[in-house]
Amino acid sequence: MKQRLIILSFLVSLAIMGAKFYAYYASGSTTLLTDALESIVNVVAAAFAYYSIYLASLPRDLNHPYGHGKVEFFASGLEGVLILLAALYIFLHAWQHLYARPELKSLDLGIIISLSSATINGILGYYLVSQGKSSHSPAILADGKHLKLDALNGVFVVVALVITYVTNLFWIDSVASLIFASVMCWQGLNLIREAIAALMDETNPEVFQKVIQWIVSNKKQEWIDLHNLRVQQYGGDLHIDCHLTLPRYWDLNRVHDEIHEFEVTIGQVMPTDIEIFVHVDPCLDECCPHCPITNCQIRKQTFVKEIEWNKVNLALNQKHFNDQGLSS
Repeated sequence: MKQRLIILSFLVSLAIMGAKFYAYYASGSTTLLTDALESIVNVVAAAFAYYSIYLASLPRDLNHPYGHGKVEFFASGLEGVLILLAALYIFLHAWQHLYARPELKSLDLGIIISLSSATINGILGYYLVSQGKSSHSPAILADGKHLKLDALNGVFVVVALVITYVTNLFWIDSVASLIFASVMCWQGLNLIREAIAALMDETNPEVFQKVIQWIVSNKKQEWIDLHNLRVQQYGGDLHIDCHLTLPRYWDLNRVHDEIHEFEVTIGQVMPTDIEIFVHVDPCLDECCPHCPITNCQIRKQTFVKEIEWNKVNLALNQKHFNDQGLSS
């Protein structure tokens, strides 16, 4: 499914690129050139995204024990670099044409092509973003976001061309290109930052919160405490590990069954491949005030209340002994 989506993006981007370059050669508009150059980025990015999704689909091996999913973040980062390079060329070209004042013609054709391209990119970008979120694919998500922004840029290009066409103020064409290039720089830097953050295992707040909500909604009273929760993203796959406190009087078989059920529960949080590692801790006497097990055989202190699990205390590598503080 992922590969078919990227192939669709590649073919559409290729067709749009050809149409935009035709419009540029017919009109000589710098604004249309900037739009056409960004289409090259779309084509190259889609091609690399296809290859990265292919690599990400390969099974784990001895050299890549966590799989190949992180290559999708490289695809996202490369797209950002290509956008920056295209923006740099646009800056130089637009600045030269700001003083050269080249003759512009057939702007009506450029307006029609730009408006049509923006509409197609907007529809395809929205579809890719929705599919990228549902499949947790960074490559598809980045491609979709870029196409959506490209559609907005296309609307900006149309507005600039219409103003130039109506007023005959040809300097507007170059100024619009400079503004367009600035927006592209912002897009490129944002994609690069997101890719670097993901490669450095920066926590995705949305995914982390979804895991927490799933755990809390399925919590059992035997799960006395949970901490050191970590969620790492490997492309479209997730790796989750945590420490779970269980009653210390349980035998090994019961602990094994409970951990298996816990892993199955978390494994349903998202429709993607999830690898789960759980470290088991035995309960301590200090856990009694927030342990809700009613028939505990070794309770030393009276139950007070359960501790609310949230994104702050679940991420810390410490047991939670009460709602006022953490264990030392």
